[in-house]
Amino acid sequence: MKTLSYKGYEGTIEVDMEEDICRGKLLFINDLVTYEAKTPKGLKQAFEEAVDDYFETCTELGREPQKPFRGSFNVRVAPDIHRAAALRAVRDGVRLNEVVVRALDCYLNVRGDVQHNVTVKVEGTARTLVAAATSKPSWSRISTSHATH
Repeated sequence: MKTLSYKGYEGTIEVDMEEDICRGKLLFINDLVTYEAKTPKGLKQAFEEAVDDYFETCTELGREPQKPFRGSFNVRVAPDIHRAAALRAVRDGVRLNEVVVRALDCYLNVRGDVQHNVTVKVEGTARTLVAAATSKPSWSRISTSHATH
């Protein structure tokens, strides 16, 4: 989904073909802030006006505008995964938070040209397989050598 960005806020882009209108709402805050326009260009302007109006409304109400991201969030995983991650973090000498940060970094910065080399020993023969990180992994044998005992 494409989004709009302005002053640290993100908003949706929705097109209603039946009503012939563009609309959206601010994401990642609990307050409901919506905007609409007849054209996509108008929607961008309406979004920015809605963010500015949100700031003004919060000032009039004497409260701080909600921040979309505080830098912390809850992660829910199965207890066995939680335990395994916590134990691995202890073994690696890092905090569990660092494990999550590293995992998110990998998720957000994955490259399509990354290659993973795996050596598999099959009945006395070592084979190196390469898998390119694509939408559909493709495995091919690039070299074969006999294992030495």
